[in-house]
Amino acid sequence: MALSESAQRWRSLNDWLSQHQSFWRPAPFAEPDPAWRRECPALADWLEGLSESAVDRLQEDPAGLAAELSAFTPGLAAWPDVVRVPDWFDAIQAEQATLPETLAVDMPGRKRIQAGAFAAAAAPLAGTLLDWCCGKGHLARTLVRQGNTAALGFEWQSSLVEDGNRLADRYQDPVDIHRQDVMAADLTLPEVDHAVALHACGDLHRQLITRAVAEAVPRLTFSPCCYHLTRQSQYQPFSSVARQCAETLRVDRPLLRLAVRETVTAPVRERTQGQRISVWRLGFDALQRHLRGRDEYRPVPSHPSRLNHGDFKDFCQWAAGKSGLEMPAEVDWPHWYRRGLERQRQVRRHELLRHLFRRPLELWLVLDYAVFLEEHGYRVRLGQFCERSLTPRNLMLDALRVP
Repeated sequence: MALSESAQRWRSLNDWLSQHQSFWRPAPFAEPDPAWRRECPALADWLEGLSESAVDRLQEDPAGLAAELSAFTPGLAAWPDVVRVPDWFDAIQAEQATLPETLAVDMPGRKRIQAGAFAAAAAPLAGTLLDWCCGKGHLARTLVRQGNTAALGFEWQSSLVEDGNRLADRYQDPVDIHRQDVMAADLTLPEVDHAVALHACGDLHRQLITRAVAEAVPRLTFSPCCYHLTRQSQYQPFSSVARQCAETLRVDRPLLRLAVRETVTAPVRERTQGQRISVWRLGFDALQRHLRGRDEYRPVPSHPSRLNHGDFKDFCQWAAGKSGLEMPAEVDWPHWYRRGLERQRQVRRHELLRHLFRRPLELWLVLDYAVFLEEHGYRVRLGQFCERSLTPRNLMLDALRVP
């Protein structure tokens, strides 16, 4: 049987990622000297010689970065074609579909605009909707105003269920939210015409795909998020095409996190604080390697917020305690802080290369979902429902069951 366009694209993407996996598998934070530095010394010299302003510019221009890097690794010239998907965003239609601020009580502004863009891209709507992991039902309330539709919602947290139903009653929206553990083994779906989900995380959106297929839901529209939030230590492909491909990539949970490591929506203050903590962690990593006499990364758990107001020494003493590392009485703290700064400079440049593979890896995952749905009788579209500046997780799958 001939492969569908989605299946062909998945295979091509799987091959491209496999060809370049030496660049994206090593985590720069943990591996100061990945194999690609020795295999491609000219690339390493160019990358590590970039100025801070050049790094800033290339972070916002992955296509330009791919073009620059293709001088050293020609296969990266294909990056724009690898990541290209249809753009469904229409600013006028999205604005018309967005819930007015006067009705968007308890709804963050960015989420309100995302829901409007999602609703516009999903149009036209008909029949009864199921809003999966709906929170307070903001997406459902947005969608039911776009046509002759009503919506059910599934949400686990009782407080959100109560607040969502209160809002629906207040504004007379035909939305009814039920408390439901969507991961329950005995879950059955109500009879609906269309299941939707905006940024359902990891196993939550995978459960939606599985249940919708099992119960032949006529239409499924969702935007996946947080692929790494899974009980599986390694990604288990959905489609038979991926499962039967001998060269299918093996992607574990930490690598799944790569697909969502973007900060385009983070406030400047958060990014600045994150960079400061990064220097501390890298400085401590260099120190612990020295004290243990082993060039080996050891993870440190998330730190308490009180340490944000301390200094490098405070952080290292806390991290040493968490790592079971005995700290000597005398430590040259300025030296190890400088080592942290040096490592952060290197990590930032190595991540520039690695992060070029974020979107291709995300598409590898989403195309696997698309092929699985096609294998089970759905006609599937894949596109971007909003601009990346609104949310980097802007991919949408729209699957219509073929009679």
